[in-house]
Amino acid sequence: MSVPEQLIASVAEALPLVSARIPDAPAAELGRFRLLDRDHPYQTPVQAAHDALGPLLASRLLGVLELTVAELRVAAPGGLTAGLAPLTSGAFGLMSFGHEPATRKPLALVEAVNPGATALVVDLARALARESEVRRLLAVGAEVVGEEEIIAQHGRAHLALAVVTAGAVLREVGADPVAVVATALGVAALLLHDAGAPPSYAAAALDKRRADYRLPLSASVHAVATGGHFALVEHGVAADPDFAENGLVAPIPGGVAVRTGVEAGQVQVGLDVLAEPPSEVDLAVWDEVVEVSWTAEAGFATLTGGPQDCRTPPWSGPYRVRVHARGRDGDDVEGHHLVVWSAPAAPPIVHKRTDRLGHRLRGEPEPPVVTAPDAAFRWVHQGRLSVAATITSVTGLTPDEVVLAFGADPGVPLSWEECQNGVEWVPAVAVRQCGDVVVAVEVNGFRGSDEAVLRELSRAGRAASMFWNAKAVTCLSFARGGEVLWAEELLDELPTSQAPEVRRALPGLDFDDYRHLEAKGVAAVARFTGGGPTERDLERLLHDDVAFRTP
Repeated sequence: MSVPEQLIASVAEALPLVSARIPDAPAAELGRFRLLDRDHPYQTPVQAAHDALGPLLASRLLGVLELTVAELRVAAPGGLTAGLAPLTSGAFGLMSFGHEPATRKPLALVEAVNPGATALVVDLARALARESEVRRLLAVGAEVVGEEEIIAQHGRAHLALAVVTAGAVLREVGADPVAVVATALGVAALLLHDAGAPPSYAAAALDKRRADYRLPLSASVHAVATGGHFALVEHGVAADPDFAENGLVAPIPGGVAVRTGVEAGQVQVGLDVLAEPPSEVDLAVWDEVVEVSWTAEAGFATLTGGPQDCRTPPWSGPYRVRVHARGRDGDDVEGHHLVVWSAPAAPPIVHKRTDRLGHRLRGEPEPPVVTAPDAAFRWVHQGRLSVAATITSVTGLTPDEVVLAFGADPGVPLSWEECQNGVEWVPAVAVRQCGDVVVAVEVNGFRGSDEAVLRELSRAGRAASMFWNAKAVTCLSFARGGEVLWAEELLDELPTSQAPEVRRALPGLDFDDYRHLEAKGVAAVARFTGGGPTERDLERLLHDDVAFRTP
């Protein structure tokens, strides 16, 4: 498109005046805006770009520019809109969709009444942007430094060009200042999409990210596994990583790849980025733990499919990562934890190697499948008992006697469902005969862990209980013959009991590994009393819907 010299001069004269009226904050927000390439079959490009900016930014800029546009006079040659097709006679209507900026309807009206007018503004603004006098005013000068300042100047200059151009064109068709601003917003978004970021912006943005980055960083996110692995990487994974060396993690260009048990899908990943090497190695809750070195090409590696604000430091150089994995064999919920710190390159270290997948990948004989003693009780982690509950198993008493020992009245049954989910929560216990033992279940209750209650429950035999709550507080208790033999918090170092039946209840239950603590505690309860609840027993309790109010 050929642009008249008079218009070029007038636009170059008006640009600084309009730019001076645009504040830094909305200018920077506009400058950072990136228009997505997509089809909008029911909107013109200007309408689609305007709407993509969002109502808040559009409203802020209208408030800034409406009076400026009303005062603006561009000495443009007449006849800029002479080539537009005349409006076809007929009626039309405008629809509103919830909250929208005051610029949306005026823009739609321009499009309806003057077809092609906004497209003319776009073409003319693009042509003006190529003219040397205007191009010079759009460029960010070398004296402008800092990420915020650079991108604000970039957004401000392109918006000013859109405003001046829209004013020159739309004044000829009688558009008001609001319609001019509305059109200019959409045109500015298109111009910025064409222009991309200014040359100095990438370095300034990197400097800002480096200045803003803080250590330590901790996050728990979902990464996306594809092809049996996820990655912590600066860019895409170019080829299939080779995990044969250690069965878990492989350095790749710009990061590391981690072998998963699942072939594809989301996996839970914890990420810690530290300023110093970790003081100790956490082995208790993991099946495999391996650390390797990798080299950051530029920094800011992210987890594949994870949030972009969860990144390694924005500096190149050598790093160390310790990768932890559990549940890759499918016998537990899969999870991973990555600990990253800056360190010189060093040989890999395998701290722990126990899962079957790792053995297969390393070409080693697989260890035998071992069923954990708590596996039969892991149902406690699901449903209504998962957050807070107490499970008590008793021998030597009838169900009614157990209810009395809890301080409840067996003659006044209540609905268990209503106790838990009514208008007010009611402390209650549900009791059922399960083989040779009586099982008592409290949801969000803890009477079964009270030593006075345990003494009463065990007066004619044995009683044991496992309590847990939402704050990770636990208590495993054993009583016999009216005496509490052992009652301990499972997250503390466990003392040895002198009672042989307590010692027989605990072997094989690894309480140092805090996974499935609740199920391990219930398994110990069942061992001590000779029986405990099954998942089917809990289903029957729920079906019976009978409970008794406790103090």
